[in-house]
Amino acid sequence: MERRKVLVFTGLVEGTGKIATKIRVGRGLRLKIMPDFDLKLAPGDSIAVDGVCLTVEKIRGREFELFLSDETLSRTKFGKSLRIGQRVNLEMPMTPEKLFGGHLVTGHVDTVGKLEKTSRTGEGALWEISISEKKYMHYLVEKGSVAVDGVSLTIVSLLPSGFSVALIPFTLQNTSFRERKRGDLLNIEFDLIGKYIERFLEERGL
Repeated sequence: MERRKVLVFTGLVEGTGKIATKIRVGRGLRLKIMPDFDLKLAPGDSIAVDGVCLTVEKIRGREFELFLSDETLSRTKFGKSLRIGQRVNLEMPMTPEKLFGGHLVTGHVDTVGKLEKTSRTGEGALWEISISEKKYMHYLVEKGSVAVDGVSLTIVSLLPSGFSVALIPFTLQNTSFRERKRGDLLNIEFDLIGKYIERFLEERGL
């Protein structure tokens, strides 16, 4: 959310990392993250952290440093839920060589959701997620796409105050979701195509 470059992610998380340090800087926050896998990063690169597009400022060994502005903190879960040791999802922007297997994700979070219920379904799980801002409900479409903490997921069903998603075993094992529990906050980004359609219709008074 820090930059206005045209960047696109796929919602296919490449791996996870842990928050190593967090330091309050004015109304913002400076983070250091230690990835659990090898990342080829350089200062100035963009990376999605739990679905939030941020800019890499410094690198020391495998650890990298980011700055979260006041706007980012107010629009994402990071302003309310961020602790040392917390596991986060990491994804680099899409490139011509990168396999596109999820859906278009910008890294600009729309709202914050809450994990209301988790149910085991064999080796997978079914999550029920609520969103407090009802103005976003019209972006939810059964069998449509949604990014939850940067992970591209398919909406299983619509609920009075949110939606449900099914998590396959691979997603549970290879993302930060393996540590999520009832009551946790989640970054939510709705389908970009739906937003463009809405804008197209509004501009034509439809």
